[in-house]
Amino acid sequence: MCGIVAYIGPNNAVPILLKGLKRLEYRGYDSAGVSLMENGRISTIKKSGKVSVLENLILKSNATGSIGIAHTRWATHGAPNDTNAHPHLDNSRKISLVHNGIIENHDSIRKLLLSKGVTFSSETDTEVLAQLISVIYHENKSLSFEGAFRAALHDVVGAYGVVAICSDEPDTIIAARMGSPLVLGIGESEYFLGSDASPIIEYTRHVVFLDEGEMVKITNKNYSINRIDNNEIISKKITELELTLDQIEKGDYKHFMLKEIHEQSHSVLDTMRGRLNLKDGTTFLGGIADYLPNIVNARRIYITACGTSWHAALIGKHLIEEYSQIPVHVEYASEFRYRNAVIDTETVLFAISQSGETADTLAAIRKAKNIGALTLGICNVVGSSIARETDAGIYTHAGPEIGVASTKGFTSQVAVLIMIALSLGRKKNYDLDKCKDLVNSLINIDQDIKNVLDNDDKIVEIANNTYKKENFLYLGRGMNLPVALEGALKLKEISYIHAEGYPAAEIKHGPIALIDKNMPVVILAPYDDTYSKIISNIQEVKARDGITITITDKITDQISNLSDYILQVPNTHKHLFPITSSIILQLLAYNLALLRGCDIDQPRNLAKSVTVE
Repeated sequence: MCGIVAYIGPNNAVPILLKGLKRLEYRGYDSAGVSLMENGRISTIKKSGKVSVLENLILKSNATGSIGIAHTRWATHGAPNDTNAHPHLDNSRKISLVHNGIIENHDSIRKLLLSKGVTFSSETDTEVLAQLISVIYHENKSLSFEGAFRAALHDVVGAYGVVAICSDEPDTIIAARMGSPLVLGIGESEYFLGSDASPIIEYTRHVVFLDEGEMVKITNKNYSINRIDNNEIISKKITELELTLDQIEKGDYKHFMLKEIHEQSHSVLDTMRGRLNLKDGTTFLGGIADYLPNIVNARRIYITACGTSWHAALIGKHLIEEYSQIPVHVEYASEFRYRNAVIDTETVLFAISQSGETADTLAAIRKAKNIGALTLGICNVVGSSIARETDAGIYTHAGPEIGVASTKGFTSQVAVLIMIALSLGRKKNYDLDKCKDLVNSLINIDQDIKNVLDNDDKIVEIANNTYKKENFLYLGRGMNLPVALEGALKLKEISYIHAEGYPAAEIKHGPIALIDKNMPVVILAPYDDTYSKIISNIQEVKARDGITITITDKITDQISNLSDYILQVPNTHKHLFPITSSIILQLLAYNLALLRGCDIDQPRNLAKSVTVE
């Protein structure tokens, strides 16, 4: 989850590194640090806390240098303190290293190094790697720094995006990737490295995405990419990014999350642009078009994901099964990879990830692929690992999502899954008129979302009256149960209020014991075939004095009489209710967190892209 940025070129690296860290801070904000090459020696400044704390220290120090590496940390091994912050130096202080990932065999390597007289200053697995490179480098005088770096990587087990410098080779940066993303930016007589493209885009649009098992050597003059295992030289395609600087700036919004919530009025349309076919009631999904026969004839479909993407997957299950009658199994990627799931050559696996870098989801893909399943990705980031490792896939085109809590990423994923269901449905001869009705509703969804966003005043009122509560319950039925789960997750993530999503009918089997006058209960109540049952569930909550917050697309007398608060979404196709209602829940979570004084864009203990298992 950590963020890495590096620079080599004719300019002062300090402002480039600091700006890059700020743009990567969504990946982790427990600590931050930089190492600069100055006149053949390494100077390192690092500090627990956010990048702004580090920035103040660096500005006071007047540190400078035209080569540097930097890191913002999400803590795994070792507490978030100054000592455990990256970069890590070896005992000779000649080598400095930053790392994103986990060295799984760090304990055994640490013991070996201790036996050689190495002393450690931190608790991190990363320092172990820095010290290992150092020992190999100093024990083998014939090895270059690059050679020692490669040899050390042969000895480690785990995941890493790693970047290092050595004062003996002061015009060189070495980096490698195994399980954690790295992007090389190619400028005019200068080079950049980043965990993603956000710290690079201001300076160049030309990038190379490192693949698994690759390392790069960068000097002031050029770069070369090799295989870690056999040193084979690799020629890599240079990609021109479509990302713009405006897309990763906050603009006039108070928080990135609020900006991204409001962007959904066009991001969902961007996801569907050029993909809807009203005449035939279907969709054009070029990324997977060649594989539609495989999907239609599949014995089973798995959808695997983590977190918010898993909730989107649950909605996808309802849709795909309804339209295609193909059985769909939704799996947490972190669990799927460790169980003996039924996978064969007639299995299709969809993997969903906003970042395209989620470690558990990548592991699930590799497992299914090794057994012979067709693997298809749904992700937002062009050139991401999932995009490259799956057999085919679909980009959501939601644009950069900087806020740690996913918003537009979720609704765009749901839009893609709706389109997949439509495409499979028409292949299976699902009712044409019903498909056309859904496509027509999708075409007009931007106005529906704008109407939802205009509900903000009512949401603020609810937040003002409930922000001191410490527990919320979210209830839904059918394909709106995942929306309840997602709403509860959003609240937990950014407000630190305990919340639980639950099937509405199941509250009688335990959770109803929790309901009293201090329990706000958010109920998803679309006017569909579940309506009468949902009304009964609201009555059960009201009979226990629960605070009822009802989200509906039709206000009836029953709802008016039973609800303390009502939030209305436009009356559109029932399959779009999960999109419009989830935006309501995002705004509710946002306003509650705002009133509680929480760090909305960078909630405690979280990171945007979970690249460790």
